[in-house]
Amino acid sequence: MKQFSVFLLACLGLLSLSVNAQSKGSYTVNGFVTDSQTGEKLISAYVFDQVSQQGTTTNAYGFFSMTLPKDSVALQVSFIGYRPYLQGSFLNKRGVTEMDVMLVPDDILLEEVEVVGVRAGEVQERTQMSSVNLDIKTVKNLPVLLGETDLLKVIQLLPGVQSGTEGTSGFYVRGGGPDQNLILIDGVPVYNVSHLFGFFSVFNADAINNVQLIKGGFPAEYGGRLSSVLDVRMKEGNLKEWKAEGAVGVISSKLTLEGPLWKDRTSMLVSGRRTYLDVLTQPIILANNPNGTGGYYFYDLNAKINHKINRNNQLYLSFYDGKDEAYIRYKETWENQGFRSVVKSDNSLSWGNRIATARWNWIITPQLFSNLTATYSRYRFITDLNLEDTQTDLATGQSNVDRFAITYLSQIEDNGAKWDFDYAPSPNHAIKFGASFTQHAYDPGVNSITFSSGGNSIDTNFGSFSQVANDYVAYLQDDWKIGDRLRVNAGIHFNGFQVEEVNYTSLQPRLSARYLLSEKSSLKWSYVQMVQYMHLLANQTIGLPTDLWVPVTASIRPQEAWQTAIGYAHNLGEGWELTLEGYYKDMQNLIEYKDGASFLFGFEDWQQKVTVGRGWAYGAEFLLEKKTGKTTGWLGYTWAKTMRQFDEINFGDPYPYTYDRRHDVSLTMSHQFNEEWSGGLVWVYGTGRATTLPTRKYYARPETFSWEPWYYTIEQVQGRNNFREPAYHRLDLSVTRTKPTQWGEQSWQFGLYNAYNRINIFFMDFGYDDFNNRVLKGYGLFPMIPSVSYAFKF
Repeated sequence: MKQFSVFLLACLGLLSLSVNAQSKGSYTVNGFVTDSQTGEKLISAYVFDQVSQQGTTTNAYGFFSMTLPKDSVALQVSFIGYRPYLQGSFLNKRGVTEMDVMLVPDDILLEEVEVVGVRAGEVQERTQMSSVNLDIKTVKNLPVLLGETDLLKVIQLLPGVQSGTEGTSGFYVRGGGPDQNLILIDGVPVYNVSHLFGFFSVFNADAINNVQLIKGGFPAEYGGRLSSVLDVRMKEGNLKEWKAEGAVGVISSKLTLEGPLWKDRTSMLVSGRRTYLDVLTQPIILANNPNGTGGYYFYDLNAKINHKINRNNQLYLSFYDGKDEAYIRYKETWENQGFRSVVKSDNSLSWGNRIATARWNWIITPQLFSNLTATYSRYRFITDLNLEDTQTDLATGQSNVDRFAITYLSQIEDNGAKWDFDYAPSPNHAIKFGASFTQHAYDPGVNSITFSSGGNSIDTNFGSFSQVANDYVAYLQDDWKIGDRLRVNAGIHFNGFQVEEVNYTSLQPRLSARYLLSEKSSLKWSYVQMVQYMHLLANQTIGLPTDLWVPVTASIRPQEAWQTAIGYAHNLGEGWELTLEGYYKDMQNLIEYKDGASFLFGFEDWQQKVTVGRGWAYGAEFLLEKKTGKTTGWLGYTWAKTMRQFDEINFGDPYPYTYDRRHDVSLTMSHQFNEEWSGGLVWVYGTGRATTLPTRKYYARPETFSWEPWYYTIEQVQGRNNFREPAYHRLDLSVTRTKPTQWGEQSWQFGLYNAYNRINIFFMDFGYDDFNNRVLKGYGLFPMIPSVSYAFKF
């Protein structure tokens, strides 16, 4: 309770500063910023008053509120991809003025000179650092593997973010692990973001409205992870008219339908995606084995409905369901000596997420906005192995059925509620505060075996059994303008976590500052502490989604980290922005599997399979971005070093993390040639991954069986991750032709993945050459791969 008392004192201190700063002569202007054609809320649109030189951004629901010192405003509202809006007005004498703004989508072919001078929430003005907002149009325009638009593969191209193995959607931020990324859909955590064994993500780009990645300087509202926040917001649905769009690709198709149920009041969106790999492969499988079948598929379903009760109250319901399943089924019948035997085998591997939210937006006062949310999230991984043998006596007709089944289940299920507030009490203060409660139910690896024969059955369950944990949070932050040049964001995040008899609490300070060097440039600094009460037992085997989420225990403490960063931001004009950042991060209480430990079908408790250690990372990041005009994109570079240290691994000596990469370069570019043709380019370069390989090999004969003419092999390893794979680099290209039709719009996209056919290493192993010499061999996964996809809108 001591930490909670400190939290309350800190909150009182921040609130007293803002209350004392309130001015009796202040005026409030608030409103929503929306797309004029669809009514969709625009998140992080920049609102700037040229009279008082005050600025703010819209929240996750397109709402803004500004308390200003003067009774007149010249509001300038801007958002990338939209024409800027400028309106002057005298504010209501009562002190409150409502100004809802509808922005008109900009024609990308307009000359760039027309947008010069637009304040688009310039990078040098924001207190937030280590953050990137992605335009979903950019995500769709870049070339991708097999023509399947993938948000996470674009995230991997940003400085400070590294990909896992080639083609996969996993990402690692500033030296952290994959479990240290807080990935949200409409504010609800997603625990597994992969399809097709990691090669695609769960995000359907057609259903997404806004994407923000935060790598450091975390706002106080976020917690529970150490390394990053990826906040993905779904579309709400077109409030003006019914629209549909879809695409047919090499391995999947998708369709999105949205429109008003009550124009300007109620809208809905439904978006689905499914692969047809199972359908395409069935003829091949049946031709080779008529008694069996098998396949693989995945699907996503997004749905959302929202209703505007009045200007101050709005309701939302959203839902996501996604699943992967690989299966093999077999049936064979034969007769022998008066008996018929029918053998059936049905085996499957499946995993997926299910998410649901219900939320209420309420403008309590012109200065106070609230959002009340109820949440549900579940991730489940299941393997099922089933065998049935039915033997029938043909003479008597009597049958006997033998059944054997083994099931492995890993699951985490969350139920929660949270209430968040945005408060603008005075011209120099913007406050956020709130609280949440989540109940986690863990099944981190349960095995079930069933055997039945002749009416008798045996059921056995073993492994790690269910646990329930309570997770409660409270936070407060104040974005405080001090003078004309300095702005400070000070916050505190309180988190308590209770599981069985264990109760942990933490107080996590968050502090960021921005100092304007000039109208176009600024220096930034941040310091944050983060605590994570869940661990991920990550599977090191390629391709299997068998990661296990487990809570802290009395012996396995929460992961902890602190991170500090310093940066420089410069608006170069005409849509160009430059950011430079350096960071240092220290992580404690990380876990790793002990050498030789198994994650599947084990009798031991998971705590006996892991060892606890620490990690640290530091580096520098460069990002040059072009946001407007016919040509958009960025050039990014990262220099970084990431280390790990565990007492029971590598003799306790520090070693490079698997995804320690000294150099990472990314170049992305989208260009609109004319109204019909556009193109995209991606080039990446990265230092090779660290991997562990033996340095010597011995042959030995067992002493107890010395007369036998065989030997066993001993391989000597000098250190964990003692070898570097060759550097990774790749060029992807795409060209898109878009044409209007009588019914809407259609486009063809032609892509080329790995255009110069670089064979990048997927894994390495020792083998033998043509002369029987032992050599190190590298195996690639993707050569040059062309793709084509067709998309339509109406």
